[in-house]
Amino acid sequence: MSNKDSKKKFISKKIFNDALKDSFKKLNPKLMIKNPVMFIVEVGFFITLFLTFVPTAFGDTGTNLRVYNGLVALILFITVLFANFAEAVAEGRGKAQAESLKKTKKDTMAKLLDKNGKITVTNASQIKKGDIVLVENGDIIPNDGEIVSGLAAVDESAITGESAPVMKESGGDFSSVTGGTKVVSDWLKIKITASPGESFLDKMISLVEGASRQKTPNEMALNILLTVLTMIFLMVVVTLHPLGSYSGVKIPASTLIALLVCLIPTTIGGLLSAIGIAGMDRVTRFNVIAMSGKAVEACGDVDVMILDKTGTITYGNRLAAEFTAVSGCDQNKLIKYALISSLKDETPEGRSVVELASKLGVSLDVEDYKEAEFIEFTAQTKMSGLNLQDGTIIRKGAISSIIKMVQGLGGKVSKDLEVVTTKISMLGGTPLVVCLNSEILGVIYLKDTVKPGLTQRFERLRQMGIKTIMCTGDNPLTAATIAKEAGVDEFIAECTPEGKIDIIKREQAEGKLVAMTGDGTNDAPALAQADVGLAMNSGTVAAKEAANMVDLDSDPTKIIEVVEIGKQLLITRGALTTFSIANDVAKYFAIIPAIFTVAIPTMNVLNVMKLATPSSAILSALVFNAIIIPLLIPIAMRGVKYKPSKAETLLLRNILIYGLGGILVPFGGIKIIDMIIFPLLKVLNVA
Repeated sequence: MSNKDSKKKFISKKIFNDALKDSFKKLNPKLMIKNPVMFIVEVGFFITLFLTFVPTAFGDTGTNLRVYNGLVALILFITVLFANFAEAVAEGRGKAQAESLKKTKKDTMAKLLDKNGKITVTNASQIKKGDIVLVENGDIIPNDGEIVSGLAAVDESAITGESAPVMKESGGDFSSVTGGTKVVSDWLKIKITASPGESFLDKMISLVEGASRQKTPNEMALNILLTVLTMIFLMVVVTLHPLGSYSGVKIPASTLIALLVCLIPTTIGGLLSAIGIAGMDRVTRFNVIAMSGKAVEACGDVDVMILDKTGTITYGNRLAAEFTAVSGCDQNKLIKYALISSLKDETPEGRSVVELASKLGVSLDVEDYKEAEFIEFTAQTKMSGLNLQDGTIIRKGAISSIIKMVQGLGGKVSKDLEVVTTKISMLGGTPLVVCLNSEILGVIYLKDTVKPGLTQRFERLRQMGIKTIMCTGDNPLTAATIAKEAGVDEFIAECTPEGKIDIIKREQAEGKLVAMTGDGTNDAPALAQADVGLAMNSGTVAAKEAANMVDLDSDPTKIIEVVEIGKQLLITRGALTTFSIANDVAKYFAIIPAIFTVAIPTMNVLNVMKLATPSSAILSALVFNAIIIPLLIPIAMRGVKYKPSKAETLLLRNILIYGLGGILVPFGGIKIIDMIIFPLLKVLNVA
């Protein structure tokens, strides 16, 4: 389910074959009635099928009426099949993903721990919520849980598609584990938090299969509109029969049914479910599990995006950004000994010091310090460095620890040291003081770095009309610095979990839809309050349960792409609805003249397509009405291409492409079909 998968062709041979079978299964009226538009088409098929065998049932007369009714019935049957096929293809992609997930649900064994620590090996399906299990190197985690103790690398590729193992440990925001993932080092003791059949993996399978998919408010509203339009056109067509009789025109029942099918919005009616399912599918293929279609749709209407600073806008690891020498010390000397102190330091901070020194043109031969003793950083000493073989001591660390050591060696503290360290602290950075024996050389400025490319991404959001708000617990000065560098619209400093909820409620009170990301237990209330809550898979169970979306890659900035997918869903639905309704205009010009031209010759002026005969005109319109549905399936599945722009621009683009296109395409399509089928109708003596 990686991004690579999303670029594969949208329908495989297996999905095609399964969808074909499902198309016939969905003909069940109990299923069809959920889609009123296509249900009307199916009813029309049964009526025309009956008229094929009893052509005079409604008093109709005419040459070869049986053949004509049979052709109408066949085309209506194909129309319903194509609509069912569109929905089945969309569902098939979800089922294919579900099958790959089910492979991870093996009949695994679990090591159950009792109160005395005794291990009992049992089937994973017997593990209950609240049980403590031990998982060791090579074991499959039996169910969702929270780590009680231990530290281990966990392979989550079965769920995320990413091969790199993730470090998991007790406490903090990375203590949650998912059933079906595999421990690849060390061991973990896990408290099970889900009952059998209710794990996150079970929910994922249910969701991607479509079993839990409910129609969204927007989809239901559009369904109601289509139903109302269908009822209106049904009444119009019913009144045409007496009007025709009054005008001396005998209109066969099958022709009236054909007219009804062509007038009602069958195109969007046949594709509506597929568009909704495909929206959830696109999010899933982006490694995000949406708990409902409503969540995906809400993404398209988001006005405000709330983002945490650490880990979302910034890396969270404080990296070396600058060297500042104290008075009386040479800058190059500071850089040299800061580099030496970090040669064997494998922490992100240590490696960043080496990288910054290299950028400034200072490098050393590691072999020269091979025999030096490395002093690791500890919570007690709060410093690290090297002891050289000649007795030289080089350290970097917290201000208080370095000052204490230097003074213990008889050294003095530079007067401007406090000024430098205070300035760094005020900017939200971490000052690391460097010393050589009893001499303080200067300070390394460790800074929380903004992720590259975010400025451009936030600009993209502005083009969509979405405001970005950064929430951080940092002081206002630090918050202002990061906010300016990242390019967010607004920031809230010294923000508490309660503060996030207040911000969300404030924006919602103004009628705005709010999205936010989070991974900790303290984020859960705000994730639940937001209209779109994106929780990290690496986060806590509480966060994942509160959110309506879970990012399997645990990338907090992915909410930007999720919003774009939501907007693409709404635009796709709007574009195809516009195309469907515009489509009907051409069908009016095909069928209405065909019905009345015989009795009212002046109606022939409306036959702008110069269709051969009334029968060929009606059947050509019906054929076009049927084949346009499968032709639009790729657009419904992949979505209309979305570019960030204002609503007015998008509306104009939709009207020009799908509105104008919806009028022009049928004119050409119906004319071509008429030229093909007219000779065939002559052979059948129906023309």
